Amino acid sequence: MKTSIITGGAGFLGSHLCERLLNEGHRVVCLDNLVTGSITNIEHLFTNSKFSFIQYDVTNFIHIPGDVHYVWHFASPASPIDYLKLPIQTLKVGSLGTHKALGFTKAKNARFLLASTSECYGDPEEHPQVEEYWGNVNPVGPRGVYDEAKRFAEAMTIAYHRYHGVQTRISRIFNTYGEHMRVEDGRAIPSFISQALNGDDVTVFGDGSQTRSVCYVSDLIDGIYKLMMSDYVMPMNIGNPKELTILQLAKEIIELTHSKSKIIFKELPVDDPKIRQPDITKAKNILSWEPTVNRKEGLRKTIEYFKLKIGSV
Repeated sequence: MKTSIITGGAGFLGSHLCERLLNEGHRVVCLDNLVTGSITNIEHLFTNSKFSFIQYDVTNFIHIPGDVHYVWHFASPASPIDYLKLPIQTLKVGSLGTHKALGFTKAKNARFLLASTSECYGDPEEHPQVEEYWGNVNPVGPRGVYDEAKRFAEAMTIAYHRYHGVQTRISRIFNTYGEHMRVEDGRAIPSFISQALNGDDVTVFGDGSQTRSVCYVSDLIDGIYKLMMSDYVMPMNIGNPKELTILQLAKEIIELTHSKSKIIFKELPVDDPKIRQPDITKAKNILSWEPTVNRKEGLRKTIEYFKLKIGSV
């Protein structure tokens, strides 16, 4: 039986990865300090004898006895509302946390995957974004703590591959949505859904012309799983290339929720990317992967989840 360690495994993406790996027959050890993750995302897995949870801060030395085959490093605040509130923790988990996770992977002779981000491209001057693009990031802007933490994590990951021979993979994750997102997450889709379901004004920043490309979570996890099992070492974009404006997205969610909410506009946050669209040519050619879930189908599933969450608040 293969053993997988997932840092940040109680978070939005990490919890879905736990489910996928259990379904693939892995023994799964989930590490999370629960700063932004939640036990509710994984509590349904506690009855599975192949699953275990350890509340732990991975910026400290990691020790887990026994054989380990895969380490999936997902630990990090991932929403602007989180990393603006937790700037030091965000930088620490991207630097110290990545270092500890890579050191653990090396000691176990395992394979490592870094959950990196499209934020490595910053506010891009190339469109769509290909993996070879170096990005346009403001290192001292309010978003820099997340962007630079992930860019450092990528540099550390590739250094462990080149100098220590560790098998490493780097997934640059683009905007993703689905079940297990928090109501108060702060990103566009959970904000729009919760506002629309509550009948509140739906807040669009700027004039809404900025674009995003949103991927349903099951598609994203499938791409990440295939990347880990591949032989590809350099960063790879994983996301949905179908681009739409934030205003379009807000209108779509209002329609799908049958809400009477009105759209209001507020000032665009500092360094907010104006465009975001992955070039997934590498994922198609190397992994034979591309998203399959229709956006409206994915949004309907997410809305049903949020109805239950908001009802329980």
